[in-house]
Amino acid sequence: MNIPSSIATFWDGFCAEAGEDRSDRFFEAFHFDDNERDANALADLVFGGAKRATASLVWTFEQAGGSLPRPGALSVVTYWNGRPACVIETLAIEILPFEQVSAEFAAIEGEGDGSLEYWRRVHWSYFGRECARVGREPSKAMPIACERFSVIYRAKA
Repeated sequence: MNIPSSIATFWDGFCAEAGEDRSDRFFEAFHFDDNERDANALADLVFGGAKRATASLVWTFEQAGGSLPRPGALSVVTYWNGRPACVIETLAIEILPFEQVSAEFAAIEGEGDGSLEYWRRVHWSYFGRECARVGREPSKAMPIACERFSVIYRAKA
């Protein structure tokens, strides 16, 4: 996949530090969430190491005609404005119905108080907006891609 020009300099720095071109493992550059405040807060949680997982609505990937990341995939997490924060490596992906996402997963996602109750509340709201955008109805059985990742490179201050 081609590296977007908006992150090319950052990606080149990452590859130089890694000692090899890893562009064959590039998956995407993205920001979290659908609003600036939350996107920036979540990027900071990843950058700082508190957020080590993310949940995505599978229907969003299907509607876009794309695939889910696979273990070993490399993605650039950005802030809302496109400024790169870090490179993450996908460690594992598990597809689960919304209602089966575990408290352990909610905790490593690192948001709010880390509880499953908090996770369900904020993700139900977010996935509801995503469902509306892709023409689906939210349900407790909607498929969620639960991705675990590690930060392997951080932007320099």
